Amino acid sequence: MTPNAHLDQLLARPEPLLALAPMQDVTDLEFWRLMARYGGADVYYTEYFRVHPDSHLDKPILASLIHNPTARPAIAQMIGNDIPSLVRSAKELQHYNIAAVDLNLGCPAPVVYKKCAGGGLLRDVPRIEGILGALRDAVSIKFTVKTRLGFDDTETIDALLPLFIKHGVDLVTIHGRTVLQMYREGVRYDLIGQATAALPCPVLANGNINSHLDAAAVAQQTGVRGHMLGRGAIRNPWMFDQIRQHVRGEPVFEPTPADRLRYVEELYECVTMPNTRELDMVNRIKKHLNFFAWGLADPDTFLNQMRRCTTRAGIMEVCARAFEVA
Repeated sequence: MTPNAHLDQLLARPEPLLALAPMQDVTDLEFWRLMARYGGADVYYTEYFRVHPDSHLDKPILASLIHNPTARPAIAQMIGNDIPSLVRSAKELQHYNIAAVDLNLGCPAPVVYKKCAGGGLLRDVPRIEGILGALRDAVSIKFTVKTRLGFDDTETIDALLPLFIKHGVDLVTIHGRTVLQMYREGVRYDLIGQATAALPCPVLANGNINSHLDAAAVAQQTGVRGHMLGRGAIRNPWMFDQIRQHVRGEPVFEPTPADRLRYVEELYECVTMPNTRELDMVNRIKKHLNFFAWGLADPDTFLNQMRRCTTRAGIMEVCARAFEVA
């Protein structure tokens, strides 16, 4: 079965489609492998391929497509604003085993949006229309988009919806915040719901979905076809299966503190690179552990202690204390 057909099959089921969000320098090949061991997503989005006139497809990100360990469809995400370069890269990506090509219209990193890429493109709707039209012509498989509501306002999404329809976008993921809002509170699920009602294609909700109960509430409020999980899945790899269990009316698995600590140990192994100093590996896993503070009894203490760690043993001790491992 081709990845495109596999994605169609997943979308035909009554259950919500669950996607792992693309997070740069986090959701790489080895992280995909780790997530798959915990039940995993239905579809995996790559970290974004940076596209510009002199760009080449990033080999470490390509490895996720070539060696996809999940047995689930992969979607290749691009970020950029130069139409010829985006068309070139989209055509190159279709030589790999992918279910879709995705355009990033939501990255809120200043280093990205200041170059009018990612979320920065939301300030230039006419340019977005040109990109959508060119990519729709260049992409013979599914063409998808991940967007935020707007750059500094929530009205931009209203201008985008007719363009998504006009250019035949096959699936849209909407992060219910503006770019300048970053990851602060105030996700507008009501606007995701309005977009879902207006679009003929499936919509995935993204933003602050931290549990299976959150997923159920968002689905009920918005009518979305599924969810894209990022930070919540990094700290709770069981969440994909927890959502499935809740939807099916089955008992929902609750990890013990010891389960959570074992996951951190596996996560450390996942990010470990050969011939690398322990301190570098400790600093590498901190990028993931920054997302673990949510839900802890004392998140500030956890973050302060974790960020000062210089050894693997120190990291594990801080996590054991925070998780209250007996």
